[in-house]
Amino acid sequence: MKKKLPKPSPEAKALSLYLMAYKKTSPANKERSVRINRAWNQALQGELSMTAYNEKVNSMLRLLGGYEKVIEKTIKFYIKKTGEWKINGDDQYCTDARKIAAEILNSDKS
Repeated sequence: MKKKLPKPSPEAKALSLYLMAYKKTSPANKERSVRINRAWNQALQGELSMTAYNEKVNSMLRLLGGYEKVIEKTIKFYIKKTGEWKINGDDQYCTDARKIAAEILNSDKS
């Protein structure tokens, strides 16, 4: 039987998507991406507690402007790149992102 992996928090998902979008625009973001991915792998292997991992995520989010700001910047990046926001789901991150995307898309129409 396969061991079920823990799901990342909404904050970790927001940070991960932000760093995927922006890692090519800045060496600092690329380094952040490497560090947070390494921390996630350590957490999965039990070398780092999930609490310590979440503290690293939240610290990095604060540095980047906070959870909502990171989601907003990520959505704007993908809307500019593709013309739309495609991520759907029923988890907390997707719910928060849909609300922010609707606000951004509605403000662009005004």
